[in-house]
Amino acid sequence: MARFETTSSRPYHLVIFGASGFTGQFVVEEVARTVSEGPQGTLKWAVAGRSKQKLEKVVEQAAGVLGKPELRSEVDIIVADVAEPDSLASMCKQAVIVLNCVGPYRFFGEPVVKACVENGAHHMDISGEPQFLEGMQLNYNSQAAEKGVYVIGSCGFDSIPADMGVLYTRDQFKGVLTAVESFLTIQTGSEGACVHDGTWQSAIYGFANSQHLQSLRRKFNHKPLPTAGAKLKRRYWVPLFFSNEIQQYAVPFIGSDPSVVKRTQRYLAEEHQATPVQYGAYAGFGGIGNIIKLMFAGMMFWFLVKFSFGRNLLIKYPEFFSFGLFTKAGPTRKQLEDSSFQFAFYGEGYTDGQDPSQGKPDGKIRTLVQGPEVGYVATPIAMVQAALTLLNEPSALPKTGGVYTPGAAFAKTTLIDRLNKHGIQFSLSRPK
Repeated sequence: MARFETTSSRPYHLVIFGASGFTGQFVVEEVARTVSEGPQGTLKWAVAGRSKQKLEKVVEQAAGVLGKPELRSEVDIIVADVAEPDSLASMCKQAVIVLNCVGPYRFFGEPVVKACVENGAHHMDISGEPQFLEGMQLNYNSQAAEKGVYVIGSCGFDSIPADMGVLYTRDQFKGVLTAVESFLTIQTGSEGACVHDGTWQSAIYGFANSQHLQSLRRKFNHKPLPTAGAKLKRRYWVPLFFSNEIQQYAVPFIGSDPSVVKRTQRYLAEEHQATPVQYGAYAGFGGIGNIIKLMFAGMMFWFLVKFSFGRNLLIKYPEFFSFGLFTKAGPTRKQLEDSSFQFAFYGEGYTDGQDPSQGKPDGKIRTLVQGPEVGYVATPIAMVQAALTLLNEPSALPKTGGVYTPGAAFAKTTLIDRLNKHGIQFSLSRPK
């Protein structure tokens, strides 16, 4: 099959669910922008959500931003609600792929996955919540495989740049890559940067329920992944250190990237006998002033998140407790335009002809993944290009449906090439 196609009963290639949400509106714009590029001109798509009026407003807004007044008549609207299973089923029956933008996913994600699997629609989300992502794998992998449905999580900034970045680094290395460390840095303009508080809420509930994630993982009964060559050491026993690689203070990255990358490496090792790559993820925080803010905010967060009254305070006043990083209004268009990210991947391994069981790694590699603002520019690009890859390259996907990470699903596809053409650049660099 050359492409997953629509039918008379399943008329839409893509349905964006949660299109009127803060992130969903940017996904709508990105789909509209991509459709106008030419080859995707035959793409049929619709927006979905609880409020017909809000959906109409989002389509109207996209039409204005892109200068495409025809969107108002071209984009269909589907009313669907997470609390109404029949409406979800109806939506899923009409879609080849559902792009699920409704979070926090721990509260609203599973009914959509369930409806997609039961009604034959592929599902893609932009979740950065390991408990949701791994819970869906545990609960729906077998059923999705039986139905031939692909459920691919974390297809936004969490965690396509990291997951595909590790695979890119592995593929560029001439030999056996055994370990990678990534360092994320964010660049902002004169107005700084902020994130919509939906992400803040996901973090609050994630930390509050971290013990549930551990018990969930035990249910998989995974054996430890084998380690090729030298074991990757933790950087420091304190959570803050000065990184010579990026010349600024750094902390362990607390998003979903480490768990997603590890799941991908487990899949590739078990299904394709690939050598698993060990992974450590860090984020740069700049100078000492930012570090003082981070430490103060971190201490308040860790204390308050343990108690229900504290969580309520954190949710009610995100701007205060995050020093303005998370806000209910979200970033301005100017902030989005002026922001960008860079992942630097430092890999080591054994060059061609060397035995990973003998001695220390003798080869190093450095790669970069660079792109625009992470949450509302890079995330829609990543999600839409992943969706188009799923749509157009079914023969390059894993042979059966199931619940997959981006790396597991797209390792043999042209996703990286597609991202390179749309502003998320993967490149090889000399080690520093």
